[in-house]
Amino acid sequence: MTTGRTIAAPRPTAGALRLVEAATTRPRSVDISGYVRQMTAHCPYLPPSLQRGLTTWTVYRADGDADAVQAELFHAGAQAAEWLRPLLNRPHGALRCENIVLLGDVPGTRHRDLLAWPHWVLKHLYGPVGVMFGKFYAGEGEVTAAGHRIPAAPASFLPVRAAVRRRDPRFLAATPDLAAVLAAADDDGRDVFEHIPTDWTEIRTWARRLIPPAKPSPSSPATPANPPRSSS
Repeated sequence: MTTGRTIAAPRPTAGALRLVEAATTRPRSVDISGYVRQMTAHCPYLPPSLQRGLTTWTVYRADGDADAVQAELFHAGAQAAEWLRPLLNRPHGALRCENIVLLGDVPGTRHRDLLAWPHWVLKHLYGPVGVMFGKFYAGEGEVTAAGHRIPAAPASFLPVRAAVRRRDPRFLAATPDLAAVLAAADDDGRDVFEHIPTDWTEIRTWARRLIPPAKPSPSSPATPANPPRSSS
């Protein structure tokens, strides 16, 4: 897979991801209505976004091996970010959110592992231009930094939205350098791919240098296979 500043529109068959539904406010392939209602209590931007139809869901089904699915999730995330970038400074741009949903299974690989690398790379690429990526896993609830329990998602997905510079850096405590970059983010129209490779395998190799050094451990000194987990 290769990518660049101009990202192609969703494809009926996106390599290892099969497009099920594109940019819909009410997906039919997965019931998110109850989950979204519960999440309005945790996100002040969600109710006005829903009222204006600015929260959308693009649903894919896995149809390939783990590496290929990761590559296409990365492509889908970059595509969503590039679609959002010119819209974020327009009226209500801060309320836009595109969610990339992953359905289906890849034998021997959890959704958590499928989303980890694409999320890690995308948030580092797009944080400097004010685009925030999150990740949620099907059936897994979370607890916020304030101790509030977030309901379990009905499907795994990557939300893509405008960064909230005064709030989002606190979600990046595990990556303080990225938190500082996000707090000062400004979209100057740059090509975020200008200085990185374009092949997914090479992108992963490039992204490994962004992993903070592991704390010394007498029992497990090896470099982790997956990037460190953060709360976003």
